[in-house]
Amino acid sequence: MGLGDGQEQDRTDQRAEGSDWPTPKIYAASLSDYNAGVLHGAWIRADQDEDEIEEAITAMLERSSQPGAEEWAIHDYEGFGGIHLSEYEQTDTIARIGAGLAKHGPAFAHWVGCVGTGEQELDEFDQHYLGRWDSMEDYAEQLLDDLGVDTEGLGPEMLRPYIRLDIEAFARDLACELQVGQDGDGVHVFDCDY
Repeated sequence: MGLGDGQEQDRTDQRAEGSDWPTPKIYAASLSDYNAGVLHGAWIRADQDEDEIEEAITAMLERSSQPGAEEWAIHDYEGFGGIHLSEYEQTDTIARIGAGLAKHGPAFAHWVGCVGTGEQELDEFDQHYLGRWDSMEDYAEQLLDDLGVDTEGLGPEMLRPYIRLDIEAFARDLACELQVGQDGDGVHVFDCDY
């Protein structure tokens, strides 16, 4: 991304544990420097505790060429999928989203897209995430199997050749009842009322 004064924190191409999801990072910039026409900031990993993020921001501000630099803003970010961060996102929200992305990858990005950035909602991911399937039809078939529904043996023996369960329609109806995030990996399914 090339922003800043070269003072970067861990810009290596690390990945979220167990996945190919990139480590989420923010570029925190000193507003005093920015207002003076100087690009000064640091890339900071967002998958750290809030205190560690704040310490990294403080260290960046202490390296500023502008006296008394204390205000900062997010001027760029990466590894957040489709999540939009504001310039003045709170560090606790950044840490919470960063930890979720590092642990769950794209599923968590879809979750944030569904529920927003509220503390309670972010913390409820594990309670509502049902899993990832290649398609909603695959999810529908798995659900029927889990419920013990024998889709091959529907109705009396003589009528079975004529009876079929419309999995595509069932999957469409399920998608209307659930939260579904779709990407190149398939579908991420959530059971929630948000």
